[in-house]
Amino acid sequence: MQDLSISLIYIMKVAVLADIHGNLPALKTVINHIDAWAPDTVVVAGDNVNRGPRPLECLQLVMAKRRTDGWLFVRGNHEDYVIKQAQPDAERSGPNFELSQSAYWTLMKLNGNVNDLRTMPFQVAFPAPNDQEVRIAHASMCNNRDGIYPGTPDEELRQKILPPPAVFCVGHTHRPLVRQIDHTLVVNVGAVGMPFDGDYRAAYAQLTWQDNRWKVKIVRLDYDQAQTERDFFDTGFFDEAGDLVKIMLVEFRQSRAHIYMWSRHYEEAVLSGRMSMAESVRSYISSID
Repeated sequence: MQDLSISLIYIMKVAVLADIHGNLPALKTVINHIDAWAPDTVVVAGDNVNRGPRPLECLQLVMAKRRTDGWLFVRGNHEDYVIKQAQPDAERSGPNFELSQSAYWTLMKLNGNVNDLRTMPFQVAFPAPNDQEVRIAHASMCNNRDGIYPGTPDEELRQKILPPPAVFCVGHTHRPLVRQIDHTLVVNVGAVGMPFDGDYRAAYAQLTWQDNRWKVKIVRLDYDQAQTERDFFDTGFFDEAGDLVKIMLVEFRQSRAHIYMWSRHYEEAVLSGRMSMAESVRSYISSID
């Protein structure tokens, strides 16, 4: 009789999403897609709140997934901005406040409660089936504002993933990428709520361990973008969260980054008092029309 052996093929599925930024319609669409895919592990890689109109609803939704489905979280720079606004010595007027007014608005929408944000760690890590490390942070291992871009040079990228794991996933830049550097697979999962690559569709990453290797798919999903734009106005975000929200709305409509460019050209003038925030925003928007 021929000796037959049965080999078991182990498949592990991991979903990583990031940069929700208070975009509730996009988040709901992504959650429905993830639930249908049924991954073993889901990680939210930071920036759940701020820079968008529905922070409380988005936070409540992902926290519910932590309780019911064991979702994991890391803290992004926008969680830090909101936590900073909860400090008793946080400024409430002047140019510095105007720079972070959307974070204060977000804090008020969270009813001043940042406890869930504080529980989020800088990174999470777990073993793949071959016991090699899968690690998720918001931007890089340097800090949660030092991002990984498609054009990041190899040597700089090596520094940003130290110590190098087998798989390193991030968000922060709102631009997806999949890149191999030495023995590390680097994945930027893009943004759920506000992509900056010219494609408005929500993005997240599916990682599948199969045939003794990782396969990565960046998923792009249509959602009700018109409802999100209405939320900018219906929630008071546009009118109450400061002049920079006008540029955030342009970012949302164009799926392109603008706050960074505004900062390079106008932030110093605003902080020094040579130009008001409102004037700087009007000048910037007129320059890109």
